[in-house]
Amino acid sequence: MTLFEKIAAREIPAQILSEGDEWIAFRDITPQAPIHFLVVPKRCIPRINETMPSDSQLLGTLLSAAVSTARQEGLAENGYRIVINNGSDGGETVPHLHLHVLGGREMQWPPG
Repeated sequence: MTLFEKIAAREIPAQILSEGDEWIAFRDITPQAPIHFLVVPKRCIPRINETMPSDSQLLGTLLSAAVSTARQEGLAENGYRIVINNGSDGGETVPHLHLHVLGGREMQWPPG
């Protein structure tokens, strides 16, 4: 069971911001911006590269959850960044698909 599955199951504490039947959003424990939260599917998919066409609806749900939670957190007016890491070169550290939502400051480009 991954760290994120344990958070969704309430086995590990987290500051939960919002939740749906298939996903949960909570603050990142090592924030990289003034507002930094994760949107995670409750079902473990190891990474975006391992999604299937049958996951299309879930992926759309995750993006919608990121947007609604960003609005809730007051990020809609000035903007925010959504990041999905894939594999070690992409910065992935937890093998469970998740969206990082970062805001509360101006983001720089290029990001890496």
